[in-house]
Amino acid sequence: MFFFLSKIFLFFIQPINLSVFLLAAAVAAGALRWNRTARTATAAAFLILFAGAWTSLGALMLAPLEDRFARPAEPPVTVAGIVVLGGGFEGAINRVRGGYELNSGGDRFVETAVLARRYPEARVLISGGSGAIVLDGEGDAETAPRLLTALGVERQRLILENRSRNTAENAQFSKELVSPKPGETWLLVTSAFHMPRSVGLFRKAGFDVVPWPVDYRTSGEEGVGLFRDNATDSLQNATLGIREWIGLVAYYLSGRIDTLLPGRE
Repeated sequence: MFFFLSKIFLFFIQPINLSVFLLAAAVAAGALRWNRTARTATAAAFLILFAGAWTSLGALMLAPLEDRFARPAEPPVTVAGIVVLGGGFEGAINRVRGGYELNSGGDRFVETAVLARRYPEARVLISGGSGAIVLDGEGDAETAPRLLTALGVERQRLILENRSRNTAENAQFSKELVSPKPGETWLLVTSAFHMPRSVGLFRKAGFDVVPWPVDYRTSGEEGVGLFRDNATDSLQNATLGIREWIGLVAYYLSGRIDTLLPGRE
């Protein structure tokens, strides 16, 4: 139930979707001659679009998340395994066309291939089923082996976890699958903005991981201002920022993570 409610809520709260719903409400209110309501809904819709697309709001929300964890100053000498979270492939396209089309989170799998070559004895766990409730797509754990083997990672090193639909299930099912031993070093590869929530969930599951953030969306130097990025990227950053902060609050209040904003212990 939590999975479906979270997906539905996040769909409606996305800036572009919320603006469309507000404009639709404005049209309906205008038809009913509720003029003040119509004007308020219209103004709110344009304000949300303006803030999301033409200000640095998204970057300001993402930067503290991206800065929460850094890669180790001294990389581990030995690594037992690498866990990469799904979210880097165009699942709907790959289901039909095959191959391994990457989306904006594809850095996760590029970096995983780099790490797999750096640590040739490490196992590589790909955690990610299909988290969509409308689009029919191929899960990342199904697609990733095609890319990683093409980049030189041996197939026998790959461990596929294809049941998870969200990050909480990534953590739970990953631990069940590999049963990490005390003293082992496992790297966790995911987008930098997604790392705080991911680390919190892996800690809650009892899976000790070393954060290895990738896929940065901000420089951290945007500051408060207008037109700091193109409108499409700014709107995407705002959407990601809203999703991550709401996710942190929801997971904390529901007891899925122990602190609101997980950091280094």
